[in-house]
Amino acid sequence: MEAKIKYLLFDVSGTLLHKPTLFEAILNVLQKHGHAIDKNELMQKHKLMSEIIHFPDKTSESFYKMFNAELLYSLGVVPNESLLADIFMACTYLPWEKYEDTIVLSQIDLPMGIISNFNSSLKEKLNQFFGPLFETVIVSEEVGVAKPSLEFYRKGLEKISVSPENILYIGDSLKLDIEPAITLGMKTLLIDRGSNFPSSKYAIKDLNQILKYI
Repeated sequence: MEAKIKYLLFDVSGTLLHKPTLFEAILNVLQKHGHAIDKNELMQKHKLMSEIIHFPDKTSESFYKMFNAELLYSLGVVPNESLLADIFMACTYLPWEKYEDTIVLSQIDLPMGIISNFNSSLKEKLNQFFGPLFETVIVSEEVGVAKPSLEFYRKGLEKISVSPENILYIGDSLKLDIEPAITLGMKTLLIDRGSNFPSSKYAIKDLNQILKYI
């Protein structure tokens, strides 16, 4: 008999929250520099680069210029300092928003928690968007280790005090979320709104599909 789900554990960036104006901001800069890039291609390449390149807890201008240079290469664009500076300026301090399908969380009568590569400002952001919905919020800056480290996940499990087989973990990254959660015995779902991994057996396209698994 399959273990009963007693707890939902979520990633945040790309799972619950996003910056909806990000891609339009990048496209506008590229267009001004003479590059016509398809939005869907940009979104897909950005996602795949995010799987490959590790994001630090606290990002910086130098990190984003490095990331965006690799992203531009993947799009067939040769980066230069002017282009990278303009992308950075256009994308700095863009507002976070919650995904529309997160409304389903209010229908779930199970304890929920967060484990995220983020800084200590996350708790305030989550409260702004969701109120006191999450029982436990674990962020890498405070713990001192980050995804995909199994140590980070183990520290999260210690705070939650629920057996891994009774936890359903939902995240948007195979490398940072799904693989370590599976390794520790949790059940997993990959939220893949952009259909970047259409053949993945873990993928769901909408958070409303969580209801089928609990």
